[in-house]
Amino acid sequence: MTADDSAARPRRNGDESGRGGFAAVHVSYPRSGGARAAMVVAADADFSAVLAEYTACVPEVAPYSPGQFFLRELPPLRAVLTTAGALRLVIIDGYVDLDPAGRPGLGAYVHGEFAVPVIGVAKTSFRTATHAVPVTRRSSGRPLFITAAGFPLAEAASLVREMAGQFRLPDALRRVDSLAAVQQG
Repeated sequence: MTADDSAARPRRNGDESGRGGFAAVHVSYPRSGGARAAMVVAADADFSAVLAEYTACVPEVAPYSPGQFFLRELPPLRAVLTTAGALRLVIIDGYVDLDPAGRPGLGAYVHGEFAVPVIGVAKTSFRTATHAVPVTRRSSGRPLFITAAGFPLAEAASLVREMAGQFRLPDALRRVDSLAAVQQG
């Protein structure tokens, strides 16, 4: 797939369609411009059985603007999320909301647009996100920071803690990071 190909391309594991599943998503940005979004769809919330993998390239994205990250991330996520059909849950790499008052982050916009519960899994602490639940996985001493919309926060934290994978970052998020990564050259 080329960087200017805006259609999402599925790669399936097994015979499952991936519909009605659980999705994890991520976006990366090549130096040449645009964005590449990736999604894995699983049969279960712990992502132990991945059904399908998708990527989508968007040739142009908004420039980074503090406080308006969603303007940059939402179009590539839209391109990949619309390929999966009905989903029961989306897990994003980032925050759902940015403070206890509910200032929307990327996950809130995904939740609003797709009407699906969203769990945000952030790798770093955001100073105003004092409501985020720190989750330490396996033997890692560094927490992930969990936020959620349409899903109870305590349950979201528990779900992330139990997701498949032996590392700090669940396997599903490691996989979408890898799928979204672009060769820099």
